[in-house]
Amino acid sequence: MSMNDTPSGERVHIGFFGRRNAGKSSLVNAVTGQDLSVVSDVPGTTTDPVKKAMELLPLGPVEITDTPGFDDEGALGELRVRKTRKILDQTDIAVLAVDASEGLKECDYELIGLFDERKVPYIIAFTKADLRHEEDAEDAEFSGALKDGREKNIIHVSALDGTNIHEFKERLARLIKPENDRTFLCGDLIRPGDMVLLVIPIDKAAPKGRLILPQQMVIRDILDNDAIPVCVKEDRLEDVLKTHGIRPALVITDSQVFKEVSAVVPEEIPLTSFSILMARHKGFLKEAVKGARYLETMRADGQHGTYRVLIAEGCTHHRQCNDIGTVKIPMWLEKYTGGRVTIDTASGQDFPEDLKGYDLVIHCGGCMLNEREVLSRIRRAYSQGVPVTNYGTAIAQFTGILERSVSMLPEVRETFSA
Repeated sequence: MSMNDTPSGERVHIGFFGRRNAGKSSLVNAVTGQDLSVVSDVPGTTTDPVKKAMELLPLGPVEITDTPGFDDEGALGELRVRKTRKILDQTDIAVLAVDASEGLKECDYELIGLFDERKVPYIIAFTKADLRHEEDAEDAEFSGALKDGREKNIIHVSALDGTNIHEFKERLARLIKPENDRTFLCGDLIRPGDMVLLVIPIDKAAPKGRLILPQQMVIRDILDNDAIPVCVKEDRLEDVLKTHGIRPALVITDSQVFKEVSAVVPEEIPLTSFSILMARHKGFLKEAVKGARYLETMRADGQHGTYRVLIAEGCTHHRQCNDIGTVKIPMWLEKYTGGRVTIDTASGQDFPEDLKGYDLVIHCGGCMLNEREVLSRIRRAYSQGVPVTNYGTAIAQFTGILERSVSMLPEVRETFSA
């Protein structure tokens, strides 16, 4: 997978924020070396978030978002500001563009407060440095605040003459999470030379000739850790294990065939799924396991009446007749709970702000969402008292093998020993 093929969920998301006509779009164009955003002297030219995935040295694969002015007015302005707030849920690094001749205004401080609240690392870029007058710059910058150490986040830039654009990119690169701080898929569970058996049904929802993204990512992770991936369809699994005598160090399966695969793979061989590993990679496996165990409460509690469940996906795709999110999981859920559920679905960016009417959220693995957006959804649910699980952990619970499917993962072992 090349830099240009890196999926959105694995890119660093950089959001450019600020007031109308603060120079956001000009700065985006200067940083990328491309005319990604329309630039005009007329305030409010950027009316919707503009996104671009690209390779940006020295940062690597990124997704850059130019947002509308945060001080936009009127009914349409309110919608644009709401979209800007939503972009923050996906933002790994924020850039606050401030017109150096005007200094920080009230809405700039509001944005800084939102960055701090969401723990988003940020840089304050004072734009139009070519017009800057040294004698009044200090007053413009620090009028009212930013004398608490955050002044180190400041840089003066000019999109017109290129002042500090290279240094600005270097600073962005220093804010990116180091590679060794990122969460594993399965690389820490295997050793060089281990054979890992991947059970991959042919998914009708995947484009012809391609594997789905979590499968691609796991294969790459295995190769990166000098182990040996062996791929097999579910109907050949028993033959591979028994006739050919292959004894893998780990079996990873598509969750939809968990039951069949579990019946064939000996208990002493660790078994998990692509979806469970994706929840681990995105940083919400503990929450997913707790949410899956809540399904047992739903099944056992005959006094509750009807439960309301949201099934959510991070992407949008053409629905097949046997779609996992809208057909299979609802079917398994109704069977598991005895039919005492009502089910809503959401996809793409349509994840609700208000979740208080739900008893449980079952989310996809989130492979098309970056870690920050996935975790913002998890936190939103938990802050409203709603447990969350994902497809793989829910299916493991439905089939009675949840504990087995996560027993090799150290971060969730205590969930079952408690």
